[in-house]
Amino acid sequence: MASITKVSPFAPGELVPLPPIAGVKIAVAEAGIKYANRTDVLLMLFPEGTQVGGVLTRSKTSSAAVDWCREQLQHASARALVVNSGNANAFTGQRGRDAVEATAAFAGEAGGFEAERVFIASTGVIGEPLDATKFSHVLSKMAGEAKEDLWHDAARAIMTTDTYPKVATRRAFVDNVPVTLNGIAKGSGMIQPDMATMLSFIVTDAAVEGHVLTELLRRHVKTTFNAVTVDGDTSTSDTLLIFATGEAAAKGAPKIAGPDDPEAAAFSAALLSLLHDLAIQVVKDGEGISKLMTIHVEGAESDEAAHRIAMTIGNSPLVKTAVAGEDANWGRIVAAVGRSGEAADRDRLSIWFGDIQVAKEGLRDPDYKEELGSAYMKRGEIEIRVDCGAGGQGRATVWASDLTYDYIRINADYRS
Repeated sequence: MASITKVSPFAPGELVPLPPIAGVKIAVAEAGIKYANRTDVLLMLFPEGTQVGGVLTRSKTSSAAVDWCREQLQHASARALVVNSGNANAFTGQRGRDAVEATAAFAGEAGGFEAERVFIASTGVIGEPLDATKFSHVLSKMAGEAKEDLWHDAARAIMTTDTYPKVATRRAFVDNVPVTLNGIAKGSGMIQPDMATMLSFIVTDAAVEGHVLTELLRRHVKTTFNAVTVDGDTSTSDTLLIFATGEAAAKGAPKIAGPDDPEAAAFSAALLSLLHDLAIQVVKDGEGISKLMTIHVEGAESDEAAHRIAMTIGNSPLVKTAVAGEDANWGRIVAAVGRSGEAADRDRLSIWFGDIQVAKEGLRDPDYKEELGSAYMKRGEIEIRVDCGAGGQGRATVWASDLTYDYIRINADYRS
């Protein structure tokens, strides 16, 4: 794999501290799956009674770990999470399935619970068999050494081409009782999630039923993880899981039994904020990124249509390279809108770079000056707004990275 030498310009100066969550323990280890001299296995242990919800990739070539999680989510009960980086265990046939089952068995034996209560995620190269025996000699030790305060280590252990670990935390009040939500994510390339993100894991001490957790994720991924793109490629391994330990019940927090219950409102809002934070961190670490694009589309026939138009703009190699080159080539946006497949009126189309209107009702704005657009494109964060002129109320926002030489370098050498 190509070495990642250039850190994203959006990398934080320091990571946000994440508070411990009662009953949750974390351990990381070096198993030598692909990388040398770095952690590549994460183990999280949860107390008895922990509920789990999740959304998974809709890719037709999903990984063995995704298939396993889909089966175990039916039980909505979890005791552990095992994540490895360096090998996606995707397109590996029965050997991949056997590796997942063996990993779950190793973790269950190490923690003293059923293998079916272990959730598994893998990220890395596709098509290479995963040697699960590499886990057998580390999971038992990890279970014995797990601690409450290793959230940053957890985020680092699941990285592949990421240039910085992605973490976030939120607090909500459920019936006046404080609850905590901690989250980590990984993702840098092969990013256009079709459910959630590459890998992201949320843990809370709130008491929430598993089916409620899944429903809230389904609602919120639409405007968070499903609204970001780096390169338009959906991963085989996209996994978003949330674990609710219920430990806050001891402090008087009521159980959230329905997604629309009054008690769910504050928790749901905090979850949405957390997911948005992590999703933006992912796109800000897009492979080779130099610019962040925020793309607003309005005037579409529906929100779904607006989303597809915005994604077409965000995934256009011509738009992305123009942004990387600081070229205010708004004609490429016109072309992207036109090929999106959604309704748009050429003679009513309007485009803005920030507050600068460059196109108005099907023509270049007569007041637009190229030097203003060129100056605007030198910013690190670029806002593009489009009224597609279809006359509807549909609107959407997506976030995208640009396309640079470094993206090509990273992916040309990924398996080297």
